[in-house]
Amino acid sequence: MNGEAGAEGAAGFDPAGLLRVGEGFRLADVDPNSAPGFDGGKDEGAQLLASADDALSELQEKLFAQSRFGATDSVLLVLQAMDTAGKGGIVRHVIGSVDPQGVKHRAFKAPTIEERARGFLWRIEQALPPDGIIGVFDRSHYEEVLIHRVRGLSPLAEVEQRYAMINEFEAKVAASGTRIIKVMLHISKEEQEKRLKERLDRPDKYWKYNPGDVDDRAFWDEYQHAYQLVFERTSTEVAPWYVVPADRKWYARIAVQQLLIGTLAAIDPQWPKATFDVESEKRRLEES
Repeated sequence: MNGEAGAEGAAGFDPAGLLRVGEGFRLADVDPNSAPGFDGGKDEGAQLLASADDALSELQEKLFAQSRFGATDSVLLVLQAMDTAGKGGIVRHVIGSVDPQGVKHRAFKAPTIEERARGFLWRIEQALPPDGIIGVFDRSHYEEVLIHRVRGLSPLAEVEQRYAMINEFEAKVAASGTRIIKVMLHISKEEQEKRLKERLDRPDKYWKYNPGDVDDRAFWDEYQHAYQLVFERTSTEVAPWYVVPADRKWYARIAVQQLLIGTLAAIDPQWPKATFDVESEKRRLEES
């Protein structure tokens, strides 16, 4: 199943079923400070993250290697969240454990005039991962139905049309061989305030502070409603949403790591077989 992360991690931790958005899902019912499916604390979470690095790295290398010989599988991880929820930490601590040549990362900012003229999905399509690659989107096409709805940047009728366009687009992407994992890192308003204060208290964090983040806090409830609509309208069989509680950074990281491991395990990439006579090459090497 596309995006289904079924392989169990260490200590039986398998967050896929617990975090996947299903029928009747309500974002308001998710505690951002919870750790669904994980019995340990921060130390145990750090141990799991470290112990699973090798499994993720090997699966990624197999995915990349087999693509050199014609396999067309790839993975797209979409990260959406309110500011300070930890998207950057996921990239550093989870994606950072794999070979950089097998990763394509794109942080989407406001579209340029040229990009806007081509339609909101054009730049997304240009950034899709090629065969054998794990693509990571830091924000994505979902900004067009989140901030545009909340801030009124586009007419509401136009925003309403985009949900169906997104579903059609993602279905085509999935049909081409890309497994899609869409993650919303769910942070509480209180935890966000703590993290913003830390950025203001530490000179080494000033560069990460954006005054616009405080402006967005005035629209907190509106953003939560906008996300709820996104889940209801765009969590599909081939491109499901997972809502990951993010007040505990360590939990968000191990959850996303296990979602990736499970998705790659479902692809079951294999080491390419030798296209030459191994024993003959060993003899030639010894004689050289």
